[in-house]
Amino acid sequence: MENPLLLFPQLNISASKDKAYYKIMKPAIKEEPHKSGKSGAKQKRNRLSLLLQKSEFHEGDHPGKPGNLTRAASSVSPEEAVKWGESFDKLLSEKAGLDAFTKFLKTEFSEENIEFWIACEDYKKSKTAHELLPKAKIIYETFIQKDAPKEVNLDFQTKEVTSQNIEQPVITTFDAAQNTVYRLMEQDSYPRFLKSDLYLNLVKGRNPSRPTLRRRSRSFTVNDFQGVRPDFTIW
Repeated sequence: MENPLLLFPQLNISASKDKAYYKIMKPAIKEEPHKSGKSGAKQKRNRLSLLLQKSEFHEGDHPGKPGNLTRAASSVSPEEAVKWGESFDKLLSEKAGLDAFTKFLKTEFSEENIEFWIACEDYKKSKTAHELLPKAKIIYETFIQKDAPKEVNLDFQTKEVTSQNIEQPVITTFDAAQNTVYRLMEQDSYPRFLKSDLYLNLVKGRNPSRPTLRRRSRSFTVNDFQGVRPDFTIW
């Protein structure tokens, strides 16, 4: 059996080399049988959406549940965390910063933006034209087309231009869309990240993966009441 072509290592996205259908692979995940009567396109979209939600990129860190930062982010020094506040580019240029920002976006249910940005960065590292088409299609089907499982917010013109260029993709095919999402994160999500408890804890040298311990209040015991006579007049 032919090994699948690994398209996006960071997001654990791969695709069969001899099929036009691209999906995220995870050996531990078993696909549920599809009900009859559904169109092939809808089946593929549902399957892709399910696997995206359970992909390795999200493992152990669902946006609706509290989770720990990765080892890289949780072990960052306060000095390093302070540098992330210098610029958004500085934050994304460091793995620990990217991990922390991704964690923050998941708490806001907008992690599709950083996942799209990561996929575009990987796409631009393609060494041959043969690699571009399968990667371009999975990015388009996952993040850009209407009702995509992780659809990002793009203006009409940017989406149209990107859609028209998808059949003959080049290195710059997603540049306009990536820049739009980058500016959205820089102007909207980044300022909130810098004010979040997650970031402030790192700056103060606190590990956000460890709960803050509180001193337990002193409880009364039986001995505290020895020799005390009840006052029934209060009744």
